[in-house]
Amino acid sequence: MVFVTGNEHKRREVREILGVELEAADLDIPEVQGIDPAEVAAAKALAAREALGFPEAYVLAEDSGVMVEAWNGFPGALTKWLLGSVGVEGLLGMLSGFEDRSARAVCVAAVVAPDGSVETFRGEVPGEISPEARGEGGFGYDPVFVPEWSARTYAELGEEKNKDSHRARAFRAMRGWLEEA
Repeated sequence: MVFVTGNEHKRREVREILGVELEAADLDIPEVQGIDPAEVAAAKALAAREALGFPEAYVLAEDSGVMVEAWNGFPGALTKWLLGSVGVEGLLGMLSGFEDRSARAVCVAAVVAPDGSVETFRGEVPGEISPEARGEGGFGYDPVFVPEWSARTYAELGEEKNKDSHRARAFRAMRGWLEEA
């Protein structure tokens, strides 16, 4: 299996969730821009398979983001770009005028089989955006996302996050499918 990511944190999380070694590929592939992570993840996996020369291996990709309910799901798959522009503090500032801070952490894992077929697996964790950044662990929006099953942010949870995160839910579903494939 080849996991397409340049993010070592994600690769480590996915390796732990799937329980298998993953060949890593940090590819510069075009990324479809849209709110829906499923569309982005599937397109990313197909583009990666092509860039890798159509290997006889499963090619995995994922897309994740935070979907703010007050913003009708924005930034979604655009989270990486939003945080790259304004950072976590900018996200908090943009939400400062909103009473509704509910959000969903969403991950869609996509796998392209050696025959070219694509499957996607969605993991969601409802929660909220905290009023301030908290915690030292994690990456991206981890310092501000509080899952509904905790009072701590993903960043405060550290490795405990992986037990029931949006990424864990998506890749566990993929693991079940791979075990039957």
